[in-house]
Amino acid sequence: MDAIAAIKSKLAKYPQIRYAESDSSIEVQPADVSGFSVSLRQTGDHLTVAFEGWHEAFESETEALNCFAFGLSEACRLRVLYRGNSPVRWTVEAYRDGVWASDSETGLILIPFWRRKSVRYLQNRWLPAA
Repeated sequence: MDAIAAIKSKLAKYPQIRYAESDSSIEVQPADVSGFSVSLRQTGDHLTVAFEGWHEAFESETEALNCFAFGLSEACRLRVLYRGNSPVRWTVEAYRDGVWASDSETGLILIPFWRRKSVRYLQNRWLPAA
């Protein structure tokens, strides 16, 4: 079974979750403005999981599926750094031992550093924390 089919099979248990798919990708929409989209793109043997602007490439289907599910769970949140109205850095955080810990980060190289800095936290609650 390929990764997209595996995700669709799991999502069938959650009819309230909205998603869009193509031959090579699937994207779960956030429940509301406090959440973030979670997507998986399959290109040959490579899989890329993305949470809004954050992304990571995987060669292991199991690792990609675990990351995708993590993004839908309460144990994950996305810290988004803005400069003005522009998002410039996305940090995935995991809830461990009662605290949020940074896990991985993706950012833009060129940012409007002169604009005011602000941070927004986004979190999906589709799945309970494992």
